[in-house]
Amino acid sequence: MADWVTAYAQAIEAGAVTVSKKVATIYARLAKEIRDHPERFDAKKAERPIRFIETFCQHSKGKWAGQTVTLELWQKALVSAFFGFVDDKGKRRYRELFLACGRKCGKSTLMAAILLYLFIGAGESGAEVYTLATKLDQAKCIFDEAYRMVSQDPYLAKKVKKRRTDLYNPATFSKFQPLGSRSNTLDGLNSSAICADEFHAWDGVNGRNLYEVMKQSQSTREEPALFVVTTAGTVRGGVYDDLYDLATKVLDGIIEDETFLPIVYELDDAETEWDKEEAWYKANPALGTIKGLEDMRAKYQRALEGDPSFKRGFLCKDLNAPSTTATAWLSYQELNNEKTFDLSDFKGCYCIAGADLSITTDLTATCLLFYRDGEFYAAPQYWIPEDNVPERERRDKIPYSRWHETEGPFGPLVRYCHGNTIDYADVTQWFAEVLNEHDITPLWCYYDPYSARYWVEEMESLGFRMVRCIQGPKTLSLPLQRLSADLRAHRVNYGNNPVLKWNLANCALSPQDRNGNQLLIKNQDPRKRIDGVAALLDCFVGLLDHMAEFTALEG
Repeated sequence: MADWVTAYAQAIEAGAVTVSKKVATIYARLAKEIRDHPERFDAKKAERPIRFIETFCQHSKGKWAGQTVTLELWQKALVSAFFGFVDDKGKRRYRELFLACGRKCGKSTLMAAILLYLFIGAGESGAEVYTLATKLDQAKCIFDEAYRMVSQDPYLAKKVKKRRTDLYNPATFSKFQPLGSRSNTLDGLNSSAICADEFHAWDGVNGRNLYEVMKQSQSTREEPALFVVTTAGTVRGGVYDDLYDLATKVLDGIIEDETFLPIVYELDDAETEWDKEEAWYKANPALGTIKGLEDMRAKYQRALEGDPSFKRGFLCKDLNAPSTTATAWLSYQELNNEKTFDLSDFKGCYCIAGADLSITTDLTATCLLFYRDGEFYAAPQYWIPEDNVPERERRDKIPYSRWHETEGPFGPLVRYCHGNTIDYADVTQWFAEVLNEHDITPLWCYYDPYSARYWVEEMESLGFRMVRCIQGPKTLSLPLQRLSADLRAHRVNYGNNPVLKWNLANCALSPQDRNGNQLLIKNQDPRKRIDGVAALLDCFVGLLDHMAEFTALEG
């Protein structure tokens, strides 16, 4: 019986197939586990869904219409890995798959076939299988493909009944149904298998809640299966970023989660690899077979000829490179820095502070900037009025409450101010904590005077040196250029703070004035926030004002 996991790992190692570092890492790890602990891998469980798919499932579209599905090596390895590894009780170990790759690589066909296996081929009584997307029409794509597979095979067609909204298997009392995020039946589900399609579009709080509801619906199942299938997208700060971050941490060994299988086909460096044909395979495991190479070349040529919006779409959808929106200041690859640091390493050190205050709508943000060994270290902190959180989460679709529950270097990533406005005394108290509890001394605190009110006097009474920072091109243009260059070079370690990363993704550049100066503005959507970047930029104003003396302090 073939071991497709090891076969794929060996092909990767030999250079016979080109994959991303993330894919190479996971399959090398899985192959080693099979070699060192063969009892953890059940070859029969791994092979059974492959045999089902290649026996009963047929293509319904294109040049292969009517032909039985023949899985490619990468698909066999994926199916084997998900179904073959078992726990101490012999149950399937993996409960969740995160599959990200370029479009048109056969994800929908593969998922339709896998879900059919779990619906009818696995023999589970009372199985509830769902395809789920933000819109019902999108959820129907994989469901409809599965139904066409049933219709084309005489054996499956006898087993399965088509009802108005679902497929039904009378022999096992199992059903297969597509659902949209607005379906009124989500809370009462007892799902055994779910495919979450086009996951990049599941934005904000609604996306997180939908994901959590579906996971909770599987809590009574012994071997639940959740398939998250997606290309990259333009929505930042949502549940896609959360799962991508989890995938990265699992692959890096930072988090141990033996139930989560991350398979991420992407360019290792989109900025330098996007124009190299040999690198396109890293994001497209089916390039040249399922996905046409000539079509890919034509898209690349159009992107190369100077259509910026088409290039962004090519990078995002065909090369699986997460993107911001069309007028973004930085690409996702430029702003994304997953390095972290320990704030305690800067105990007894000096820093520059920046503050961007708000009253009700925006976040209030502060930032501390350190310098050491040629690198900058940024430690942001945020506040939001507590009474506004439910409405803000509903309207903005941003997980403020989850960020409030997430620990950062100063406690919650986002702190609450009681009531419906920001209490600047809370910000002052935080600066006192920085000084007295963390033994960190801000030498200068640069602030936007627009809404500072009495806060400056309060800070000065505690001995902080406050510096007005007018938010205009004369003040900000050069610091913005310096910050841009350092972020692109990944010389600003911001502790992988998700709120600041979201702020960075929301930034756009204003049109140039007659002197060529530009300012940061919100990227199209007024619900997006850039306050943390404003505080960081204030720090860079202070950096340029005091470059020699500050960098000489080495933190």
